[in-house]
Amino acid sequence: MTVYMDAHDSARYAFGDDELRILELLANRYIGANPPIPFAYRAFSREGILQNAEGLYEMELTSRLPQAAHGDYAYVFGLVWSDNERSIDCNLEPIGPIKLYLNEELLFRTSAVEEMKPDARVVVPMQFAKGWNRILIEARRTPAGFGCRFGADEAKVRILNVLAPFAGREGNAGWVYSAPVKTSLYGAEAWPDARSSETETGLSWLPRASWTEGEAGLPNLERLFGRPETTVAGYGWTRLLVTGTRALELEGRVYGPASVWLDGELVLELNEAGTFRHSVTRAIGGGQLLIRVLSGPQGWGFELTATADGTRVAFEQPQHVHGNDGVWLYAGPIGVGAELAASAICGTNKLLPAVDLGGRPAGLTYWEVDAPNTRLRPFYENAMLSNKWTTGTATNFGRWDYPLGVTMYGLLRAAQALGRDELSAYAQSHIRSCTDMYDYSLWDRREYGFPGINHQLVMMRMLDNCGSFGSAMLEAHLREGDDNVLRIADTIADFMLNRLERREDGAFFRLSEGEYFDNTMWADDLYMSAPFLTRYAIVSGKREAMDEAARQFLLFRRYLFMEDQCVMSHVHDFKYAQATRVPWGRGNGWVLFSLTELLEHLPEDHEDREALLDFFRTMCAGVAELQSSSGLWRQVLNEPEAYEEASCTAMFAYAFSRGVRFGWLAGDSRFADAAIAAWRGLTGKAIDRSGNVHGVCSGSRYSFSPDYYMYDLRTVINDNHGIGIMMLAGVEIHLLKRYLEAW
Repeated sequence: MTVYMDAHDSARYAFGDDELRILELLANRYIGANPPIPFAYRAFSREGILQNAEGLYEMELTSRLPQAAHGDYAYVFGLVWSDNERSIDCNLEPIGPIKLYLNEELLFRTSAVEEMKPDARVVVPMQFAKGWNRILIEARRTPAGFGCRFGADEAKVRILNVLAPFAGREGNAGWVYSAPVKTSLYGAEAWPDARSSETETGLSWLPRASWTEGEAGLPNLERLFGRPETTVAGYGWTRLLVTGTRALELEGRVYGPASVWLDGELVLELNEAGTFRHSVTRAIGGGQLLIRVLSGPQGWGFELTATADGTRVAFEQPQHVHGNDGVWLYAGPIGVGAELAASAICGTNKLLPAVDLGGRPAGLTYWEVDAPNTRLRPFYENAMLSNKWTTGTATNFGRWDYPLGVTMYGLLRAAQALGRDELSAYAQSHIRSCTDMYDYSLWDRREYGFPGINHQLVMMRMLDNCGSFGSAMLEAHLREGDDNVLRIADTIADFMLNRLERREDGAFFRLSEGEYFDNTMWADDLYMSAPFLTRYAIVSGKREAMDEAARQFLLFRRYLFMEDQCVMSHVHDFKYAQATRVPWGRGNGWVLFSLTELLEHLPEDHEDREALLDFFRTMCAGVAELQSSSGLWRQVLNEPEAYEEASCTAMFAYAFSRGVRFGWLAGDSRFADAAIAAWRGLTGKAIDRSGNVHGVCSGSRYSFSPDYYMYDLRTVINDNHGIGIMMLAGVEIHLLKRYLEAW
């Protein structure tokens, strides 16, 4: 029997059979450990090093440093924050000689073969320390090239955000790179001080972070965007540090016709360039101050101050920006005919219609700060996953990924069971932090090559990226409507129904050349698809989505179901034309969990309903036979030596409870007994009195050998693969008990 804690430390010891108290404990611990920290908004230079579609930073230096001669050196330097010790595999593609250092230690040096091979790629394990980590790359120019491409493996999952070093650049996003030098300056014996001024290094570092004297003397909008060839508009946005009904004096200068709004209300219109002074008395709420200025013969820009009762009113950033202490944000050039409501402009989740300096349409734009070619840019900087898929102590808030889809679903249902609206509000807020920025994140990817937020949503390539969180998103929509959700759901549905890889018979599978999972089918993907398709059919009225979900279950059964044991193989590998015949616990849990989500809503007269019910009942019987005496199921269901695993146990408890409640397992008391025994096992052995969840297997790859699952895949405390399903199991056990009491 697997032991995760002393019985005295368990939730069952503290709360007994009170599943609602334990459910509340789980929800409270999760929210307490994952505070709603928003995206980090940083100053980001468009002249800096960008990422490619794979997430590798493009450090090709020949074009950036054309003055470099053969044999010259250059350095790329950046900082990475890690909330805990963290192991991440990074990919390095050299373009010439490279040395890679982490925290003053040489990790990698190219060989002659790697320097000369155009498609060379090296995997470099990076062991990040808690706190700041310093990465230095030395490149040398040769006829073979100059620089490299570097970044985290699976970059949209293991997000590697790099910040600029040196005093004066604190908080800026992105790497700095040096001008070329004739000799090697840095390495294990010498290292640039990331906290000092960059001038102390004796090198020039790019991208530049300050204006020249001539640029600084130009009007602000002209300095930022250039001198227009025709009349265009530009905006400035700040916030007044004053509230209440006040008499304000607005004073300053504009270089063309201008309008000023305060908290969305137009308070001043100026028809021509010049100085101005204007009094306004009104109630001030948020203090949002917006100015629109047209370009004119005298230039393009503005100067503005405010006083109240004879005292200068301070301005502050309307959105906190790391790496820039200016109080204004700017946008432009904008067409003079653009119909933009002030209340809609003052926000960071909207893009603005841009024109070029000749007034011609130029797509969309976003807010900038008063620095050379520097935009405001949001980044997801909360949990940074490691090679073992763990997140350490950082918050998960704002992340779009599949384990958190289950967590948000669990919180939504826990809120309903407990009558605690604040739990639902937290989950809704997490989901909206992603959906509200959907349009921006698509633009961010197009603009910079790789997104700073919503990585998996906007780089949708497999079901893991969209189905689970998309399902939670639709569940939230069903409870609290959000029209933006429907557009995102349409995109996900189109991906699943029309663009996802399929076998000749229509079955979903994974086709990804060069990846370990190429040409495989995973039991997990029934969860990654069917719950979303079911909810999408409900919200859109498109029954074909639910029909597809039903069809996939029957197709997957054909490939993965082990008829002799009535459980599912984890994976079918078409490269070997066979299933692995390893019944991984959580893989089987995903199947039964998802099948109940479909059966709950599938019409009684649906042509596949009886076949699906037969599948559900047969599989439930097979799983029930393998429950251990502790109430838990094992990591590999049919391996007596495998450890007892919590997430699959919670899923089976969930499925059995629903099967009994909805009448699909009517007349067989063993399933209710098994579900209650599973919950008692979980509360006594896997959930402690502080609400921590133990015994959850980390994220899995696959193998034909059960040893991989039993010995290589270990359990992680508070792994996101188990927290949400633990809450969902608690909800269903509560409903099962009420159902049994009624009988």
